[in-house]
Amino acid sequence: MQLIEPVLRDEALLKDIKAANRDDDEFRLWWLGQSGFLLQWKGRHLLLDPYLSDSLTRKYEGTPTPHIRMTAIPVQPERLDFVDAVTCSHIHTDHLDSETIVPLLKANPGLKLVIPDAEREAVGKKLAIDWPGTLGIDLGGSVEIDGFQINAVASAHETVTFDESGRCRFLGYVIEFGKWAIYHSGDTLLYPELAQSLQPFRIDVALLPINGRSKERRVAGNMNAEEAARLGRAIGARTVIPCHYDMFTFNTAPVEDFIRAAREAGQDSRVLRCGERMESARLGQR
Repeated sequence: MQLIEPVLRDEALLKDIKAANRDDDEFRLWWLGQSGFLLQWKGRHLLLDPYLSDSLTRKYEGTPTPHIRMTAIPVQPERLDFVDAVTCSHIHTDHLDSETIVPLLKANPGLKLVIPDAEREAVGKKLAIDWPGTLGIDLGGSVEIDGFQINAVASAHETVTFDESGRCRFLGYVIEFGKWAIYHSGDTLLYPELAQSLQPFRIDVALLPINGRSKERRVAGNMNAEEAARLGRAIGARTVIPCHYDMFTFNTAPVEDFIRAAREAGQDSRVLRCGERMESARLGQR
């Protein structure tokens, strides 16, 4: 099939990231496909759940759930040699991919890797490396990295799940920096306590999945378009950016459904194409 081309790719994307890098109070955000985003603020760069390989396409070829890629990879991970930290919300490969993370670690010797503490052993096995910059975080906890405070909230994939020590296995992260707060949900359904846990943060941008759920897909599901719009409204987000679509043919949803749902909910939204930049200076007022 014809792949969706990122709006910026490879050298053009790297040039855009470099050109946008300014020491001011604003931030820049690029969608890298699926749930992957690059956040830039004051010369620092934070990667959220990057998936920049074809590992799942190869793994599931010829199975009942072939992961046929829809959007081309915007940049090879080893080219991102300026990253300060990477967050991974859970162990699933489209959120914690060894073929993405290991090249990033090699390209960035001082990189900090933020993971659910419940998955520390599993992450070590998956990456086949004991990375000294790995920071485990649990529900209600936080870590600070170069001005980014990363706070952990529970995600329901498809339930809020704990290990035998009571640590949460699926997380979302609220990143606070300067005057800003960004919520990256990872994979989650809309569960009753989620909005309440997020409201105190005064979220500026919510990065939310919209692919929904279906038993026929044989994988854990997410919020659908209407639920993502409703959550954004409930937490008072200044804008919602949809994600987790247009990556695999068997597990996607039309972004037009989200655009309509956000409009009906009275929720501001921004739809990014893969490789496209968003500027905080363009956010509307609360």
